[in-house]
Amino acid sequence: MAVPGRGLVPAGEPVLRGDDRGVLHGDGLFETLHLRAGQPWLRDAHLARLRAGAAAIDLPLPPVEALVELLDAVRVGWPAETEGALRLVCTRGPEDDGPPTAYATLGEVPAATRRARRDGVTVATLPLGVTARSRPELGWLPAGVKSISYATSTAARRWARRAGVDDVLWVSTDGYVLEAPTANVVWLTAGTLLTVPAAATGVLPGVTAHHLLARATELGLTAAEHLPTVADLHNAEAIWLTSSLRGPTEVRSLDGAPRPRSPLTPRLQSLLGFPAPGSYPERRS
Repeated sequence: MAVPGRGLVPAGEPVLRGDDRGVLHGDGLFETLHLRAGQPWLRDAHLARLRAGAAAIDLPLPPVEALVELLDAVRVGWPAETEGALRLVCTRGPEDDGPPTAYATLGEVPAATRRARRDGVTVATLPLGVTARSRPELGWLPAGVKSISYATSTAARRWARRAGVDDVLWVSTDGYVLEAPTANVVWLTAGTLLTVPAAATGVLPGVTAHHLLARATELGLTAAEHLPTVADLHNAEAIWLTSSLRGPTEVRSLDGAPRPRSPLTPRLQSLLGFPAPGSYPERRS
């Protein structure tokens, strides 16, 4: 772990006060970056999203140079052959109007994440209780920010475990698919890679999804944004959940309906530089 002004902090040494508003209220933001060959993938895009989110919730951040220094400090000595999950957290700090809190952590990408990338995931749809376009229309509610307040997301993931599926896709009350708790949705229809429009719906603007669609022409595909129904996804040629650590992860079953493997999946993963299954060994401590 690394902290501004302190550099690397030994494991087990406290970095948060008990009254930190990130702990008490979930008042803060975070970004998780994929560390590959010792380098943070799409670092500048993640930092730009962090700063946009901070502006939306009036959260003071350290200068970008200090955040980059923090990320660099925590990854020193990390084995280049091991995939890493590099997390940057910024909270509003202690309740007595103390300074904002920032720290970075680094750990190995979990084996379950790598398995999902390799094998795909089973997914069920779950109602979110809002219309597709209602969140951006609420001027007081920041939409599309990567908040550390994860109560709704963790509740959805617990429901998924009880339901016997790997993940969920939230669906609006007017019947449109929005996003997964920790991933964006991308699908293929008639030679076009599509994803949900973030600005119109308030879903998190996915760094990985945006990068993937920006490179769609390299696979002979076009790219577009679209607000899909569940039927649209059932009729799609392929569906993926995209996130910084899993990359493009294929949906193998949707609401109990099995889906055939797409030959495009390994090509998408290769395009984005995700390692082939088994190419990164387990890290030994």
